[in-house]
Amino acid sequence: MQIQQFRYSADNLGYLVFSENTGIAIDAGAVANMTDFAQKKNITIAYITNTHLHHDHISGNDRLLEKTGAVFLDCRDFADNQKIQVGREALKVLTTPGHTRESVCFAADDFLVTGDTLFNGTVGNCFSGDLEAFYHSLKKLTALDGNTKIFSGHDYVAESLEIAEAIDPDNQDIQQYRKKYDPDLVVSTLKEELLVNPFLRFNVQAMIKKLQQRNFPCHTEKQRFISLMEAF
Repeated sequence: MQIQQFRYSADNLGYLVFSENTGIAIDAGAVANMTDFAQKKNITIAYITNTHLHHDHISGNDRLLEKTGAVFLDCRDFADNQKIQVGREALKVLTTPGHTRESVCFAADDFLVTGDTLFNGTVGNCFSGDLEAFYHSLKKLTALDGNTKIFSGHDYVAESLEIAEAIDPDNQDIQQYRKKYDPDLVVSTLKEELLVNPFLRFNVQAMIKKLQQRNFPCHTEKQRFISLMEAF
């Protein structure tokens, strides 16, 4: 299964995931660029869906539906581990409530489309108000293979790394991560996220120490994640 990233608006990232000549558009705000790419590659966009329902992620749905006649798959209707057949391969849905209640991610063999649940260098805001659900969603993602490529919903890399350095100034991996950043293809591996993303590093002693210094609860993993989200 292959993936093509499309930038639109100021920093949004949408995707066409395809196998052979069949594709599924995810957060397809870059309608013209996506349809042009599909035509050049002889890909039929069979489905259109979203990682969640915030306006900047659904803004291209209607126009792309008109252009392609694709089937719309509402992310609110997905079940955890549901499979979407794309050509001869299957894309797996992971329900990941937290950023919003309906947030989902899409997993192929070696990559993950994460929307605003997990960014490259940070995590999304918890607009649902349910930090416990967000914790369990991120635990689900971090249990995947470390070489899984992370394709997120926005390019927030520069700002995220500044925040990561402010939180954990002694982390030498942040500079290496910054050197690999390419605005033309925003991607990282899960292994890299676990080295630099402060909101995934709730079991690292340096992060626990910072929480202790601020008198935040940190006896359990869940407490530490929630404390990190509230502290920073």
